[in-house]
Amino acid sequence: MKRFIKENRGLLAWLAGLLAFLLLFLAARTSRTLMNWVARRVTGPLKDAVGTLCGHTDASVAEVLCLALVAAAIFWLASLVRSLVTERRRAAVLARHVLVLACIALSIYAGFCLLWGVNYYTDSFQEQSGIYARSGTVAELETLTETFAENLAACAGDVPRDEDGCFAAPRGEIFERSTEVYAALYDEFPFLRLAGGERRPKAFRCSDALSAIGFTGFFFPFTGEANLNVDSPAAWLPSTICHELAHLRGVASEQECNFLAILASTTSGNPAYVYSGYLMGFIHLGNALYRVDPETYWTIRDQLPETVEADLAYNNAYWDQFRDSVVQQASNRIYDGMLKAYGDENGIASYGTVVDLL
Repeated sequence: MKRFIKENRGLLAWLAGLLAFLLLFLAARTSRTLMNWVARRVTGPLKDAVGTLCGHTDASVAEVLCLALVAAAIFWLASLVRSLVTERRRAAVLARHVLVLACIALSIYAGFCLLWGVNYYTDSFQEQSGIYARSGTVAELETLTETFAENLAACAGDVPRDEDGCFAAPRGEIFERSTEVYAALYDEFPFLRLAGGERRPKAFRCSDALSAIGFTGFFFPFTGEANLNVDSPAAWLPSTICHELAHLRGVASEQECNFLAILASTTSGNPAYVYSGYLMGFIHLGNALYRVDPETYWTIRDQLPETVEADLAYNNAYWDQFRDSVVQQASNRIYDGMLKAYGDENGIASYGTVVDLL
């Protein structure tokens, strides 16, 4: 044991430092004032600077880092197998490799806590805007769902369609217009303005991998990039972009980001974004209404034009091929656990809270 400690003194010091940092974070996150200061004075400007730097390329730097991490994991495993075969002190070799793995994993987690975890303990969008989620009556839910359905039907003909009647706005144009979609909100919510200027989201080339784990996009705090799944149905791409751009603005709550996605999309003035925003809103409201009054839901749903029904059918067919897969179930459990670890008691179910915000 003494020999192992002496040979791995640097790694053990690294591990001890990481554990000390994580304990400090656990203690510090109870102070809203401190978390606000860290987010606004330290991590926010840092992410803006890195995001601006990464914005000089259209490729996702986050994707490159993810692939590099996979390559590093393969190299670690190969190194472990080789060392176990060639070295005599197999127990020490195994312990050292596990120690290296623990240090790398905890370093990534510590970086995530610093660059993103703090946002779960800062002032929320609701607290900064004065718009709070509240429970509503079934009658209110019916009225709001019908209003969204009417607006959805009214703008369904404003977007390009393919031969099957599905949404066919060019993805490149959707990405190009993404830097304009939040502009209409700045007068009412100035805290949403990015200090470093607007940044375009990135298309994730390995989007089929995102679909396999049930992700339509994600924000990567290490590079300050919003990454989008460009393999999933395009009708949801504009509103999903707005969701990830809300994360880019430091909003951690998933339900608040969904609300902002709907709000930014429907007020953007861009037909593709407006349609996608009303589509996202209708789905959330419709799902909530169906649970309490399925008959009224179908009465409203049956009034939608065939073009909207085509988009809904295509979306269901696309995600059905991944639904309930082992990979997606594991991904859901991990993500649900992460949300709950940061104080979101509802976990993935919290996505439904957007209805209370609407």
